[in-house]
Amino acid sequence: MQMLTHDQIWTALDRLAERSGLSPSGLAKKSGLDPTTFNKSKRITNDGRERWPSTESVAKALQATNTAIDSFVQLIHDRPRVVQSVPLLGLAQAGSGGYFDDGGFPVGKGWDEVGLPSISDEHAYALQISGDSMKPAYRDGDIVVVSPSATVRRGDRVVVKTTKGEVMVKELKRRTAKLIELTSLNPSHPDRTLMPSEVEWIGRIVWASQ
Repeated sequence: MQMLTHDQIWTALDRLAERSGLSPSGLAKKSGLDPTTFNKSKRITNDGRERWPSTESVAKALQATNTAIDSFVQLIHDRPRVVQSVPLLGLAQAGSGGYFDDGGFPVGKGWDEVGLPSISDEHAYALQISGDSMKPAYRDGDIVVVSPSATVRRGDRVVVKTTKGEVMVKELKRRTAKLIELTSLNPSHPDRTLMPSEVEWIGRIVWASQ
């Protein structure tokens, strides 16, 4: 019987964060933990011994990302990362017409392609961040992968396109029949509240190249 290793569990947590479009510290924060809980510096004690993540911290991470335990087990196993070619567009271009249909699925010409870890959505696409308006979450040149068919839940990082053609990356704070509340990733930028009639589509970020 093969025993689980220290590296396998931490790698699975790294993959869980990556799949959710988060850094390890972002995953910890989303899980209601100290932001440094999953940092690499926390994985070894001061006297050089390997430190395991607590069962509670893993459970909170699974709950925060809506991940079943069997899915987490799949992340533990060392497997070569499958590369998928997905359409790539600059975020600054995304507000222009002709790149998306009414549901937020990529269409038309003008897309580049990029090879990224396999995403379980054949309609997934990538957007390249430009500028520093989303620091510290995303920096200039980072790539985020959006799954337009994924269910969007409270706390998810999302790409939102308004009916006026504005495209923004935010965190979904609350969504009701009357309002959509969005939290800015950069604290120096204002949060947004929109009516559903002002939003053309919302897509969930499922991976980020951080």
